[in-house]
Amino acid sequence: MIIGIPKEIKNNENRVGLTPGGVAEMKKNGHIIYVQNNAGENSGFSNAEYKEAGAIILNSIKEIYAIAEMIIKVKEPIDSEYILIKKGQLLFTYFHFASSEPLTHAMIERGAICLAYETVEKSDRSLPLLVPMSEVAGRMAIQQGAKYLEKPQKGKGILLGGVPGVPPAKVLVLGGGIVGTQAAKMAAGLGARVVIMDISLQRLRNLSDIMPPNVVTIMSNHYNICEAIAEADLIVGAVLIPGAKAPNLITRDMLKLMRPGTVVVDVAVDQGGCIETCKPTTHENPTFIIDDIVHYCVANMPGAVPYTSTLALTNATLPYALQLANKGWKTACVENEELKKGLNIANGKIVYQGVADAWGLPFNEVETIL
Repeated sequence: MIIGIPKEIKNNENRVGLTPGGVAEMKKNGHIIYVQNNAGENSGFSNAEYKEAGAIILNSIKEIYAIAEMIIKVKEPIDSEYILIKKGQLLFTYFHFASSEPLTHAMIERGAICLAYETVEKSDRSLPLLVPMSEVAGRMAIQQGAKYLEKPQKGKGILLGGVPGVPPAKVLVLGGGIVGTQAAKMAAGLGARVVIMDISLQRLRNLSDIMPPNVVTIMSNHYNICEAIAEADLIVGAVLIPGAKAPNLITRDMLKLMRPGTVVVDVAVDQGGCIETCKPTTHENPTFIIDDIVHYCVANMPGAVPYTSTLALTNATLPYALQLANKGWKTACVENEELKKGLNIANGKIVYQGVADAWGLPFNEVETIL
């Protein structure tokens, strides 16, 4: 199969879809790989490394889309890429359709095969291609939250871990999945007092067993959230419903319960956000303030640590990419239930229920295109 690796063009997105090591594995399986000039530069991978791994370097993104049967990338295509996508072309990337109606309509109109990293799902309901970036984003949420608690950033002026004789910051984590677990671990490791909430009592039991003593688990409901946000210095939104829009757990009215200078980091913003006042921001302009509350809502947080993120992502995506390339997307999806669940849009039809529901569009059973 002919595989294309374009340079990411979303604002401050420094990751790349495949490492030179991933290219070498693809090449070993007999595939032809085209990489856009300097696509890996911001992740720490040079053209020379890609060439040594067996890739062919092309100058422009237009050339990559024109020649490739399968595009492997990191973030969803943006407006300027829509016109480059060919009918029947397979795109293997993060899409998060439930947070973007224009993207959904564009991919339907282009007739692309859209296989989304975030909805590839194992039988135990885990999301193997979301895990590595969720791990990075969860840890970064605390790293960034701690920074924006500083007074020059309009935060409360609180050191996350405190010092002897001075209490540490209070961190509230909404959601006990991968993002929430990593955020809680990071915050606890820095010495903060952490509350982690989830709607699953079994998950809270598990977290209670593995977390250090400065982490408290509390059942997530409206009453408990209202109480917790009044005390929190840093709030991390880490709620995910696979392939669907995140629920609003904190509404605009609830901001008045928080103290001025509180920082909210909504990791769920690429799925619509779990804090009503959050809207996607960029690494260039990462924050905004509403009612004296600092909002950090960067939709591609792992893009700030591209070397770590690209290696972690390729580790997870490569086995699936090889199946798609070796067998073709239809056979691979028929034979692998995990990949089948990754199909969101194909041949102009929405085949993932959460995407159809998000925008009130017709849903088609995935078998109709397989």
